[in-house]
Amino acid sequence: MRVLKYLLGIWAAIAIYTLFSFLGGPRGISAYNYLLAERDRQFGNIHELGILNEELEKTRNNLLYDQDTLMIHARQMGYGQEDERFVRIVGLGTVKNTPATAGSVYLAQTPNFISDRSIKIAALCIGILIFAFFFMLEIIEKRSK
Repeated sequence: MRVLKYLLGIWAAIAIYTLFSFLGGPRGISAYNYLLAERDRQFGNIHELGILNEELEKTRNNLLYDQDTLMIHARQMGYGQEDERFVRIVGLGTVKNTPATAGSVYLAQTPNFISDRSIKIAALCIGILIFAFFFMLEIIEKRSK
């Protein structure tokens, strides 16, 4: 029965290490849930880039195959046909063509987790504390006899 008391400290250290690793470790549930959320954000970014790509593809096709659209864009940039004359009105400003955006940079962040070293140190400390507790109980029992 004496040995079982001391093995309880070892068992507690292993149980604490297993529990902390499973819940908050680098490969635990917390890190896994964070990576699932990160994956969903990545898929959302890919979807937004797909929509942006479709819009840019439509604009490109319009500029390639529709002469009216091409002329409107050329006039916005200040170009015209040979026989056209422009009247510039001072004070109204110029119409600027807004540049097309190619999307935004998405930076993935590292998940937050408890390091394996910290988990091992905590489990070892708890195991030593339980071992010391039972050792002190045994010393107190011997002194009281």
